[in-house]
Amino acid sequence: MRLFSTSSSSPKPNFPLFSPSQNPKRSTSKTLPPFKTRLPSPSFLSLPPCTANSSPSFPVLDQEADREDSLEPKQDTFKKVLVVRRPVMDVSGEENDDGSEDGEAEGDDVISKPSGIDAGLEEFAKKMPLFEPERGESGGTLEKPLAVNLDLSLYKARVLARKYRYEEAEKILEKCIYYWPEDGRSYVTLGKILSKQGKRTEARAVYERGCQATQGENPYIWQCWAVLENKMGNIRRARELFDAATVADKRHIAAWHGWAVLELKQGNVKKARHLLAKGLKFCGGNEYVYQTLALLEAKANRYEQARYLFRQATKCNPKSCASWLAWAQLEVQQENNRAARLLFEKAVQASPKNRFAWHVWGVFEANIGNVDMGRKLLKIGHALNPRDPVLLQSLALLEYKHSTANLARVLFRRASELDPRHQPVWIAWGWMEWKEGNISTARELYQRALSIDSTTESAARCLQAWGVLEQRAGNLSAARRLFRSSLNINSQSYVTWMTWAALEEDQGNSVRAEEIRNLYFQQRTEVVDDASWVTGFLDVIDPALDSIKRLLNLDQGLINKAREPLKDAGSIEDGAEEPFLTTSLGLNDGNDIGYGSRFDLNAFIKDKLSLDPSKLDLLMENSGNSSPKRVTSPRRMWRSQNRTAMTLP
Repeated sequence: MRLFSTSSSSPKPNFPLFSPSQNPKRSTSKTLPPFKTRLPSPSFLSLPPCTANSSPSFPVLDQEADREDSLEPKQDTFKKVLVVRRPVMDVSGEENDDGSEDGEAEGDDVISKPSGIDAGLEEFAKKMPLFEPERGESGGTLEKPLAVNLDLSLYKARVLARKYRYEEAEKILEKCIYYWPEDGRSYVTLGKILSKQGKRTEARAVYERGCQATQGENPYIWQCWAVLENKMGNIRRARELFDAATVADKRHIAAWHGWAVLELKQGNVKKARHLLAKGLKFCGGNEYVYQTLALLEAKANRYEQARYLFRQATKCNPKSCASWLAWAQLEVQQENNRAARLLFEKAVQASPKNRFAWHVWGVFEANIGNVDMGRKLLKIGHALNPRDPVLLQSLALLEYKHSTANLARVLFRRASELDPRHQPVWIAWGWMEWKEGNISTARELYQRALSIDSTTESAARCLQAWGVLEQRAGNLSAARRLFRSSLNINSQSYVTWMTWAALEEDQGNSVRAEEIRNLYFQQRTEVVDDASWVTGFLDVIDPALDSIKRLLNLDQGLINKAREPLKDAGSIEDGAEEPFLTTSLGLNDGNDIGYGSRFDLNAFIKDKLSLDPSKLDLLMENSGNSSPKRVTSPRRMWRSQNRTAMTLP
């Protein structure tokens, strides 16, 4: 059935309607012509009046029935038109090729411009959301998440790694690499997590994959890879990777500094200074570069130059806790206790939760006789860093020296549970048991330390201490083998050489003892440093330094390193080095303890760290009975002016 207009001419269809006799496949074609009409009525569903000439001779009831029948197809067509107008649908070649063209031709002949209803329908169809799940599933393409998800995922992975939930962190980082393979942060974080677990081969593979994905343009991946190779003993490979990092970005200061530290450990002081100077040239002032240069000057006994460089480092970054600590240890070596204590205060103010600051300060106070102050500082550091075994190790040795061995054993056990792979804890514990006369227990603890890694500096100290134990027990052949194994790891250890020579001297082998001493002096690595380099360097960093140069003794030469045996002679009185005294902190009588410092330690930890000084012992007991709880960072606390100090539960 068709609808006709009121004109007397031959009627033309406004849109096709299908009847039951027509092919339903043709009626559902996706290429129907656009919906257009010339009906004068404003209502789409109203019918034009029929005249006697155009209407067939049927009764009136039949005409009304036909009128109702004509309404239903029109509504169906209206619905189908909305579906047909979607632009994402495909057109099959076998459906209505001629029908669609005829329909378009008829529409062009009859209609010249769309009506208001058609324009409204077109706008409505454009605003309709397109959702076709079948097509999305068949395509198989996944949308890339937003970039903000990468930052959130990296942060979550770091938090999980700090909580030792490495597997969850690795899964998150693998997803980050899958979605954002061009971002180097995922490779760096994943490599560091694998390296912490001792999976160095897997970490190396991650760094290599990251360099390939970033086309070698990310200096952070090169630098982390170089540090890993340096730890594994591949010095030549590490140099190549540091070089690649500086080529990728010559302003990457970490690469220059890491490369310089590598050369320093290899005894290439001149090369290290050259690399540090390049870092300052390309990157400007940096606290780590100044700090390393200051340590070089301090090692060469040019203390005024070292102090100037430390001052430059703290000017570059007043919040650099490492610079304050290094400067403080320089003053400790010079027995300037008042200046050292002031610098320790600066260090904890710069980084209140830094475990190194509390540890070194606590050991310093204990060494000069302030045992209670040292114990308090170590407990504060442990309350802030309950997962750090070094603080518990130093506290255990302090309690053994000034309290009881049983309390020290409890602390050693807790430290070994926190990090079973921390060698110094097992070595210090074994040393204490040897002092207590528990030889078999000491052997077991030394063996446990060596089972972790037998190639480190800690392993060399462990072998030396174990050799002394066997020497005192009368096992001279075992002692000799242990001394030789220790020197194979660290041939520069004066204590080990002299202990072995003393063993031979006690056995009456004076000729062999003299040979051992001569071997030490023959194989020593002489570090040659040029003091004139400092003058040129100071000219580079600050041209207006005439007044400072007059204060600095730039012509001071190197002091012969032969004085080192005299300095270290006292540490081998018992054969084995005492772990508590192996730090680079000096000892003195502590006569200048009473000084006029305005730093209030109790008020500082209350305001900045939300710790109650009177409950430090309770915190130590609770941390041993339950899992360690992290102290809420002051930056994440909502603070008001009248906020009272909070205490840990």
